[in-house]
Amino acid sequence: MTIVITGATGQLGSLVVDALLQAGTPAAEIVGTGRNEQRLAELRERGIRTVVADYNDGAALEAAFAGADAVLLISGSEVGQRVAQHASVIAAAKAAGVGRLVYTSAPAAASSALILAPEHKATEELIAASGIPSTILRNGWYTENYLGALSQAAASGEVVASVGGGRVASASRADYATAAAVVLVDASHSGAVYELSGDVAWTHAEFAEAAAEVLERPVSYRNLSPEEHQAALEQAGLDAGTAGFVVALDGNIRDGLLAETSGELARLIGRPTTPLRAELATAAAGLAA
Repeated sequence: MTIVITGATGQLGSLVVDALLQAGTPAAEIVGTGRNEQRLAELRERGIRTVVADYNDGAALEAAFAGADAVLLISGSEVGQRVAQHASVIAAAKAAGVGRLVYTSAPAAASSALILAPEHKATEELIAASGIPSTILRNGWYTENYLGALSQAAASGEVVASVGGGRVASASRADYATAAAVVLVDASHSGAVYELSGDVAWTHAEFAEAAAEVLERPVSYRNLSPEEHQAALEQAGLDAGTAGFVVALDGNIRDGLLAETSGELARLIGRPTTPLRAELATAAAGLAA
């Protein structure tokens, strides 16, 4: 069996490689693609084959995908460029005749008003049109997305956002990586669309409580109006467009678009998802080191 991980040098991709190895997949059966040559060299030291390729390099991707039973397409990080980049990967996978394409999408991508959803919906449609057998992993929010908020809380005693009482069903990046590894090695997941999220949906007030516990200092949540939040972010140095994107995401949370607790992630990985407090405790230990 040959499994290709695109973006294998990134945060999620490297964890998927770890999860595959821990589950017993031989290193020789894993191919990692990426742009960071130092990290690719580290993968080679572990016995993993590597290819230098980004999502715009169709020829390199097609060569990397040759003979692949499964390819993991980790969604790109460049908002606004994802559809074109993903189309390049899908075309390369089609040309290489890969057995199955696994894609990390977004919650309820086909119907959600989430600001990130349109690019994921378009990618899912491209995959369907390609005719390549596929598995769609609609990943919810990573708890690690809030480590900046934890650092802010450590410094100021506040968590500041405009989400109101909206809930976030986050899970650790490692939880999602484990799910991807499970799906990659088992072709019976072909055709499935999984809505993945943490077992518990928490509010920012609850985040502040957990942060206070792990930081061992008082932490409170200060809720701003969208207008106040936009102004505060711009005052902190963000350009208007980026600040508007952050405020829109907070609006999505306020509207409950990241609150779904389907239980599918825990079922795939065979254990409960990592609790918020546990992830924050690990991060807090790093801050204190």
